[in-house]
Amino acid sequence: MRTIYVLVGLVLSGLLMAGQSVQAQNTESEDDNYQTITTFGITTNTNSGIIGGFSFRQSKMLSGSLFGLPQYRYLSVELVNVKHPKEIQSSLNSVGSRFIEGKENYLFVLRPQYGREVKLFQRSADEGIAVSGILAAGPSIGIIKPYYLEVTYANSTRSVPASEVNGLTTSSGESVTGAGGFFQGLGQSKLTVGLNVKAALSFELSAFRNNTTGVEIGFLAEAFPNKVLIIPNTDPTRSREDGNRNFFTSAYLTLFFGSKK
Repeated sequence: MRTIYVLVGLVLSGLLMAGQSVQAQNTESEDDNYQTITTFGITTNTNSGIIGGFSFRQSKMLSGSLFGLPQYRYLSVELVNVKHPKEIQSSLNSVGSRFIEGKENYLFVLRPQYGREVKLFQRSADEGIAVSGILAAGPSIGIIKPYYLEVTYANSTRSVPASEVNGLTTSSGESVTGAGGFFQGLGQSKLTVGLNVKAALSFELSAFRNNTTGVEIGFLAEAFPNKVLIIPNTDPTRSREDGNRNFFTSAYLTLFFGSKK
């Protein structure tokens, strides 16, 4: 998690310096005022792995300005995997069968977001970096999917929910041999609905005038009505939900690409 925070900080610092170096040039150049910007992206955050999920976003210019700056209606939809901080991949044998010990559920979150994007620094018609500030919020639709494990006894192998495994064996004596299929248990998923809010900076770099690439860097806070059980607490004197959360904060970075018109 600390590594991702450092990465976010380094990228943010570098892009801010680049944005400041072209600010004077951009204020004297023709504005690159496209009406609609539509992008797709890959995102990572401090509550996920290297690839945390995928996003779609669209910014549409509004007629009025905000504090004298161009403003856009900002729409975004992202699907991310939220991990427990104690998730560690374990290896069972020399073949390399891997699973996450103690994990009982996945948490996937679908986040539709609505907000405002304000253009802080404008790029020139053919070069430079555009920097925008973003503030957005929306519902968080949490999908709690059971985590499955592959278990074996004699010559028989099957997949069972991790909740049926105690340590590395089931009650019938089957031994864990690895993780089950990713899509197993999808039909047994449960839903929870919360809220999220984020603040971010978007750095747009365009190789061609009608295309765009860049990064969105920011911080997000998210809350659900109850704790989401990802890795249960096994201490018999404590609640199974202890160590799990209903309030999440994260720093994130999204690499995006798309088109402008």
